[in-house]
Amino acid sequence: MRTFGLIGYPLAQSFSQKYFTQKFNNEHIDARYLNFEIQNINEVPELLSHHAYIAGISITIPHKESVFQYLNELDDSAKEIGACNCIKVKWDNKQPTLIGYNTDYIGFSNSIRPLIKKHHTKALILGTGGAAKAVAYAFKCMNIEYKYVSRTKAQNNLSYNELNDEILKEYSILVNTTPLGMYPNTNACPDIPYQLLNKEHLLYDLTYNPDITLFMQKGIDQGAVAKNGLEMLHLQAEAAWDIWNH
Repeated sequence: MRTFGLIGYPLAQSFSQKYFTQKFNNEHIDARYLNFEIQNINEVPELLSHHAYIAGISITIPHKESVFQYLNELDDSAKEIGACNCIKVKWDNKQPTLIGYNTDYIGFSNSIRPLIKKHHTKALILGTGGAAKAVAYAFKCMNIEYKYVSRTKAQNNLSYNELNDEILKEYSILVNTTPLGMYPNTNACPDIPYQLLNKEHLLYDLTYNPDITLFMQKGIDQGAVAKNGLEMLHLQAEAAWDIWNH
């Protein structure tokens, strides 16, 4: 049976195993998808020795950057983003070759693209972590200018308290890559001047639980279009499946 799996810690709330198990059942695919809950990335060689011929691995928090040390090859996307969430494993004479990819940017691009209108030429990315870098790479590929927004002012970054009417007129896409508003802290949201938003704005939240986060709701209340990250998760999983099978 072909084996795939997810490396991360903790994995109690993992989306991937449920998604792929259901996919394999629905599409009558003879394969299994296992959770490998490991705290230390140094356990990867041992994991591979126990699961020889594993065909593909998903990587989640906190190992998307530290896994680089075990990769033999890197796709351009993972290299530029600086994060890997998908590994294709090739076996030759019982020796694995690990090739790292990033499918987060593919999922995000394909999810937000149908909502992009002509006036959506510039974006604000709320947060500066690994997910923010994947979003930035997606915007770069889509020829959309972007700026990061963080709590403290940094070079080429805006701080939340700098956001004003002039900036929000220019930057009409806002993407929340922070965990603010994710269950169970559903009463939290990024500290932006929501009263300055209008129907020209597009808000995208990488969070998908709850369905409508406070960030999204405050945008909707101002007439903005808003979308959560559930479809992005599905699309990045399908992108990983394509990589593993080609």
